[in-house]
Amino acid sequence: MGEAGSSVPRRQLGRLLRQAREEAGINLEAAANDLEWSRAKMYRLESGQTSLRTHDVMLMCQHYGTSAELTEVLVSLARESKSRGWWHAYDDVIPGWFELYVGLEASATRIRHYEPTLIPGLLQTPEYMAAVFQTKPNRSAQEVAQKVALRMERQKLLSRRSPAAPGFHAVIDEAVVRRPIGDIDAWRAQLAHLVNAAQAPNISVRVLPLATGPHRASVAGAFVLLDFPAVGTRPAEPSTVYCESLTGSLYLDRPSEVETYSEVWQTLLDLALSERASEDLISTVIKETYDE
Repeated sequence: MGEAGSSVPRRQLGRLLRQAREEAGINLEAAANDLEWSRAKMYRLESGQTSLRTHDVMLMCQHYGTSAELTEVLVSLARESKSRGWWHAYDDVIPGWFELYVGLEASATRIRHYEPTLIPGLLQTPEYMAAVFQTKPNRSAQEVAQKVALRMERQKLLSRRSPAAPGFHAVIDEAVVRRPIGDIDAWRAQLAHLVNAAQAPNISVRVLPLATGPHRASVAGAFVLLDFPAVGTRPAEPSTVYCESLTGSLYLDRPSEVETYSEVWQTLLDLALSERASEDLISTVIKETYDE
């Protein structure tokens, strides 16, 4: 990667171009011939191994008959793939209806999520989602409803059959399961949903107890580690670390960066309660809400 930063925009661009070509019913060989490129070049572009000029992206979109909206996204990704920075405030260059992270999440075979302040998004109930989205000032009820609908759509990946649902492993601070939302009944339902979701074979929820002192993840904040499958003869895409803030999203996929976060994840597993003990703790918190 050199000094080019994250390869995520380039990889996502390649994935979307491949999808557009397949939806147009054009095979790789035919597309390469029509565009007067070699098959090897098409392969590199679609696997995210090389960047694309915006002119070439527009040419491919025209050939595949993609919509104006998707063309705008693809052109924006082509520009962003040349960015030398690591920090990407994508809202400035890519339409709000398109979320770069969603594509990565849907392609992953394993998702590891550390969350010190909130229930992880893929395990939230609609009521909890709404409470989170309403924290942004001046957000309309319609905007909240749209965001809730998108997150619920994302959650379907945990129960999909084809391709197989990814493994989802969450470590959350005990403070998260003790921090209620305004509607206490909705809060109990959220905690119960957390326990029920963890019964699925591909989902694991572990709690980091309050008694745990400072640790390596204390300064890291929330993060997600995504691992990807090999597809056919293509090697697996690099594992990626995702973090977000109020103004943008950070995507890291350099081996040294992924290794650092993987080590932090292992530290969290060493410190967290077991799955069974975590379930017992959450159940205890639910009972405590009835005693208050």
